[in-house]
Amino acid sequence: MKEHKRVKTPPRERILAAAEELFYREGIRGVGVEAIAARAETTKMALYRHFASKDALVAEWLRLVVVSEEAVFERLAAEHPGDARAQLWGWVRFIAERLAGCTGRGCAFNNSVAELPDRQHPARQVIEAHKVAQLRHVEALCAQAGLTEPKEAASKLFFVVEGAQVSASSLGTGTAGERLLDIARGILGEAPTSPSRERCGPQGVKRPPISGKRS
Repeated sequence: MKEHKRVKTPPRERILAAAEELFYREGIRGVGVEAIAARAETTKMALYRHFASKDALVAEWLRLVVVSEEAVFERLAAEHPGDARAQLWGWVRFIAERLAGCTGRGCAFNNSVAELPDRQHPARQVIEAHKVAQLRHVEALCAQAGLTEPKEAASKLFFVVEGAQVSASSLGTGTAGERLLDIARGILGEAPTSPSRERCGPQGVKRPPISGKRS
């Protein structure tokens, strides 16, 4: 019988997986490329073949986080077609359950912004573009849900979601999630039946596998 050899994950994927783990656990500034290469079982030279700099690697890691965040809205749209209010509540619940059910350092975006004060940094630009697009999407859902003053409602909802994620480390994840749901109820009205809890990844996000390509 022919023996099958185990296919090793390509270096680029291993580097991204190692970067995700280390950046989230120890912070961007606390991790050097040598540590990432070692965790990925490759070399520093190989890392630089795939990423021009550590900054480029950080930006690519955050692009993958963006993909996983966008996938939440895509899933909710598929689960609640034509029901914008249910999609909004699904998003709020996802954040609240992520806070209540997962441990870690909090939101990767907020952590990264704190470590990257330069707004011209490529990773900061990834984060800011994502947040603008996410707010616009929430505004569109608020309008579709027939909320009065949809832009104002979206702004309030977005603000409280962001605030819950930032304050979770000091208030406690359960308390922050409960307050989020309570305030969201005042914006969206009563919530429909709660969907099942999502499986959490390193920062509480249900993640697609890291790959060399991104959508």
